[in-house]
Amino acid sequence: MRRPFVGLCGFFALCFISPALPASSSPAPASPALGNITWETPSPTSAGSLPLGNGDLAANVWVEPSGDVVFYLSKSDAWDHLSRLIKLGRLRVRLTPALPASAAAHFETTLDLATASVRVSATAGDREVNIRLWADAHHPRFVVEVDASQPIAVTASLDPWRTAPRELLGGEKVSAYGFTGSPAPLLAAADTVVDAPEAGVLWYHRNDSSIWAPTLDHQGLGDFRNLSRDPLLHRTFGGLLSGEGFQRPDPRTLRSAAPAKHAALTVDVLTAQTPDAASWVTALRTQAAAVRTTALADAWRAHTDDWREFWSRSHVVVTARHPAPASDAAAVSAAYVRQRYLIACAGRGAYPIKFNGSLFTADWNLSNAPFDADYRRWGGAYWFQNTRLPYWTLLAAGDTDFLRPLVKMYLDALPLAEFRTRRWFNHDGAFFPETLYFWGSHLNDNYGWQRPPDLPVGQLTNRYIGHHYNGGLELLALLLATYANTGDAAFLHDSILPLARPVLGFFAAHYPRDAEGHLHLAPAQALETWWDCDNPTPDIAGLRSVLGDLLALPAPSIDPADRRAWSELLAAVPPLPIGLADGRPHILPAAVHEAVPRNSENAELYPVFPFHLYGTGRPALATARETFARRTVADTGGWRQDAIQAALLGLTDIATDDVIKNATQTSAARFPGFFGPNFDWLPDMDHGSVTELALQTMLLQCVADKIYLFPAWPADRWNVRFRLHANRNTIIDGELKDGQLTRLDVTPAARRADVVVLLGADRTSLPLR
Repeated sequence: MRRPFVGLCGFFALCFISPALPASSSPAPASPALGNITWETPSPTSAGSLPLGNGDLAANVWVEPSGDVVFYLSKSDAWDHLSRLIKLGRLRVRLTPALPASAAAHFETTLDLATASVRVSATAGDREVNIRLWADAHHPRFVVEVDASQPIAVTASLDPWRTAPRELLGGEKVSAYGFTGSPAPLLAAADTVVDAPEAGVLWYHRNDSSIWAPTLDHQGLGDFRNLSRDPLLHRTFGGLLSGEGFQRPDPRTLRSAAPAKHAALTVDVLTAQTPDAASWVTALRTQAAAVRTTALADAWRAHTDDWREFWSRSHVVVTARHPAPASDAAAVSAAYVRQRYLIACAGRGAYPIKFNGSLFTADWNLSNAPFDADYRRWGGAYWFQNTRLPYWTLLAAGDTDFLRPLVKMYLDALPLAEFRTRRWFNHDGAFFPETLYFWGSHLNDNYGWQRPPDLPVGQLTNRYIGHHYNGGLELLALLLATYANTGDAAFLHDSILPLARPVLGFFAAHYPRDAEGHLHLAPAQALETWWDCDNPTPDIAGLRSVLGDLLALPAPSIDPADRRAWSELLAAVPPLPIGLADGRPHILPAAVHEAVPRNSENAELYPVFPFHLYGTGRPALATARETFARRTVADTGGWRQDAIQAALLGLTDIATDDVIKNATQTSAARFPGFFGPNFDWLPDMDHGSVTELALQTMLLQCVADKIYLFPAWPADRWNVRFRLHANRNTIIDGELKDGQLTRLDVTPAARRADVVVLLGADRTSLPLR
């Protein structure tokens, strides 16, 4: 889990002398064990599963009442021909005699977050069995190790459910959202089990067709097919189950040759686009043979070292002050560490984290969605509004290496975005759809299947996202914030600037100027909530934020031509729409919009988060607070950002209550870190990410060179130990106990003078940057 750049990005800013701070002392150790789970009863279905992952390969693990250990395997690039991110497979491990999982036995299943492993232990009389499962942090393989006090036989088998092609019907078609309105039937393909005795149990799923080319053709972009390559066709993924001392009685099963006290099984996995299935099989065998040169004991040590480094980066541990409820503080701490763990389990793959289930979809047995583990509501597409939230949490946590898949997806999609802009609008620049397949095209369900003959190419029938261009601006804001933390020049020049030029160029070319020389952003919309807008606030705030950050970079960092173009564009950005009610100003969602909202996003608060034009230490805090008080929808849960925005505005009680409500939400899953389904699916990666980001923001905010501590922290209710990352490669390690800051370590030490402790301070009187 090593990364090319470290730290939290600087999103917030101020400049004045810090008060005297307590002398530093050795930090108390913080363990991820507060998020561990131990169950003393088995789980009948995968709804009772526990999560494992190495960043790319992940598993849902559970023990059934029979004693069988079962797990689904997932991989971040296992896209089927319909662009659904589906499971690699399901495997089952059975012991003979059976694992004692009954009430008469001492039975435990434990998720150990420190080592990212699941331990299953059972004792009955003089018989003891221990099983350890883990996704190797350094190799694309899953490991099952069995130790017993007496010799046992082990049987491991592929437990398939995709045994024949079948049509997706009814509500299950939503798992292929983007093609649900297709005139052709939606067929889920079958897996193939390879009948090769020397190979162990080997299976794969191969795409013999693809929706890529028909999608481009339908959207008037067929010529792009000659400039790129189909990313789905012939994509093949699967695994190889093997183990020393095992025999294969049939193509789906391995059985230990003789009972033994120790056994180990591995599942090596691979995704690749190959000219034929045989080439993929050869590649997987070659990969597996290379990995086997590392002994499992050595791989385990390297694996635990990797996770130790990850957990050492940061932590937040909340405890209650009397008489505050201890359960609330414990729930918040556990939710924080579990969400960070889930992001790490899925954040190092070839593609970004899926907001709607990540790699941990399961058979949730919901009455309104009784579908298999390949199903996820809203399918395989990426909504930027939902995708972004886990990535904002990375900054304070020091986990910015997990940004790479997100950046790569948008850079890879840039050629299509530029081609589409030229074809649809006849000007330069690039826009990214709010909802897109991983290669960058709109979903046909949103573009429109039944299109009126006079509807121009490029005009969407789905009004929720018809003119929704804000995602590119927020992506740039996120990346610039990361750069403010890390100062990584290569990241600026290789990732940020190549995206900034076309995204900003789109806004400069796409809209006319009004009589005052300002952009007239119309037709436009404010997120999905206001469909018919002039000058929507999210786009204006995004332009002001991104352009301001770019133009604040040192002169050598920016090409003079870019600086001139961006200065001219910033001068043309219209002012934020401000209204007046009861004599108090507040931010409007847009200068003009329809009377009835179509969704429940608070577009008027985008200048607070994600674009950080208002907040603690920034101008017009009272205006922003009035806006928050008048927001369109007041609520938390799922992707709602009230808790984050309240923290940025110093509204401690609201932020605290929302974080508690989020952290204590129940769900259909047995594992308490699987929140949801909320608006999307289960686990809902937005719900946990809002909780994590809000807690970070309650503790620490950066404004320019200043670092504010406790800008929205309930010091009368909670104590806290924390280690968080701030701007300019700074790490803040501290402890607040009974309202007093008892320890503060700042690295580098020279940054200590920039730390401002806000315990009991009046936020409205702070000097402005």
